[in-house]
Amino acid sequence: QVQLVESGGGSVQAGGSLRLSCAASGYTASRYLMGWFRQAPGKEREGVAAIFSDGSTSYADSVKGRFTISKDNAKNTLYLQMNSLKPEDTAMYYCAAGLLYGRVRGPVKEGWFNYWGQGTQLTVSS
Repeated sequence: QVQLVESGGGSVQAGGSLRLSCAASGYTASRYLMGWFRQAPGKEREGVAAIFSDGSTSYADSVKGRFTISKDNAKNTLYLQMNSLKPEDTAMYYCAAGLLYGRVRGPVKEGWFNYWGQGTQLTVSS
C-alpha cells in the first residue's frame, strides 16, 4: 500500500523560505514521477512542480525561479524548496506519486498521478 506523508508546512512572512517534505512508503520514488500540487480556498487544485524518472523537472509559471523540486532516492523522499514566498502561495500543498516512466510534456496534471498525500498547509503573510 502506497503512503505519502507530507511535512514542513507552516506560517512564514512574505519573502521567506520553507521546505516541504514527502516521505513515501510502498513506492519506489526513484523509478517514477512525483510532484507537488496546491489548493487555495475557493480555487481548484493546481500543479506546482513535477520531477520525472530521468531527473528532469517541470514547474508552473507562477513558481519558476522560486521553487525547486528534488528527490532523495535513498530516503524515498520528495522535497519542495520554496523561496521568495508570496501571500498568493498560501494553500494546502499535496504530494503526489505516479506510475509514469520517463519525461511527460506539458503542464503538471493531476491525471499523471495515482497516489496522493493528505496535505500540509502553507500560510504566507504580507
